[in-house]
Amino acid sequence: MAVDLADVAKRQKIKYFLISFVDLFGVLRSKLVPARAISDMQKEGAGFAGFAAWLDMTPAHPDMFAIPDSGSLIQLPWQREVGWLAGDLWMDGAPVQQAPRVALKRQIESAATAGFRMKSGVECEYFLISADGSGISDSRDTQTKPCYDQSALMRRYDVISEICDSMIELGWNPYQNDHEDANGQFEMNWDYADCLVTADRHTFFKFMVKAIAEKHGFRATFMPKPFANLTGNGCHAHVSMWNMSGRRNLFNDSKGDLGLSKLAYDFLGGIIHSADSLAALFNPSVNSYKRLDAPITRSGATWSPNAITYGGNNRTHMVRIPDKGRFELRLMDGSANPYLLQAGILAAGLDGIANTRDPGRRLDVNMYEEGHRLRGVRRLPLNLLDAVRLFDKSKVLRTAFGDELVGAYVKLKLDQWREYTGTLSQWELDNTLDC
Repeated sequence: MAVDLADVAKRQKIKYFLISFVDLFGVLRSKLVPARAISDMQKEGAGFAGFAAWLDMTPAHPDMFAIPDSGSLIQLPWQREVGWLAGDLWMDGAPVQQAPRVALKRQIESAATAGFRMKSGVECEYFLISADGSGISDSRDTQTKPCYDQSALMRRYDVISEICDSMIELGWNPYQNDHEDANGQFEMNWDYADCLVTADRHTFFKFMVKAIAEKHGFRATFMPKPFANLTGNGCHAHVSMWNMSGRRNLFNDSKGDLGLSKLAYDFLGGIIHSADSLAALFNPSVNSYKRLDAPITRSGATWSPNAITYGGNNRTHMVRIPDKGRFELRLMDGSANPYLLQAGILAAGLDGIANTRDPGRRLDVNMYEEGHRLRGVRRLPLNLLDAVRLFDKSKVLRTAFGDELVGAYVKLKLDQWREYTGTLSQWELDNTLDC
């Protein structure tokens, strides 16, 4: 139910609102609106030129309006006079179909029509690096296996605790913070929720981590592979499907294999079926493919998948079943668009349910050691170009997202790929200058 944002501003002493949207490249765009104008903005939206963001539009397109979702309001814990709002994009009286949040809401509506409600949580890994981006922020963080290193964690206590305290204040129920597998890398976990809430919080979390890191003189990056010799930034998603009341987990079946229901395995079948096409959404940057199937890192393992497989409580697979009633999807990385991440999972899962797709045999092997010996196992795309082409050809995802979003995404990503291939790298100079 919508609330009157002008009344909220008076009660909570909010002076300004950030009305925001996320474009196709995951960039957070906003207008800063004074509280005196929020009533009009709540009705009519904040105006934007679509061509100025990563959307497939031209300067000739009419104004695009971000209508704020009052239920998404987050008051900045470190700057309480500012409130943040997620907006849905409209143009000429209709939702903008290529807008990521609109796309997720369409998938949520499709799920609701079938009697389902997806809940999810995300594990957002990030590096704290120097302000100039030249290296990690802690010169003493040098262990070969730095994961869970208490001393390195506590040397960044001021930053980590401020982020965690902010999440507590916001009611996200964070429950653990840790130093991750790479030097300078951290992860913070909070409660799962309905997938739209999780996407909004994921979007805000990235903004919050960067803002608080800057306050402390550092820089935070969610880049998939910022350092060649270190583990990359994943963004694992934990997923379950519930009834419409949200009280019964439909993936939970004590008699099912590993505590999962037939519905859960159909959903998983959809994920497995479309995984190579989903890589364009889950791994959307050129840099993403330096994390996937990467050489062994300094710590001894990349912790990223190298094939389209699933297993039990086994982190070498693309999908892990850590407990009854849920999946952990390990393909996504830190550059994934929070809304397209959730929309991609839901679209593929609903296709799996509708078509009772078989996920195939569970593999109880160490994929890092034995994966290369397995026959018939599908591999993930090796680069962004291959991934985008697979996304473009996917009948499942084109049906779910529509031609406008798929066409816009493919066009912009191919432009990005051409820009990348037009650059001259140091590797080329080192290896071909004297050919």
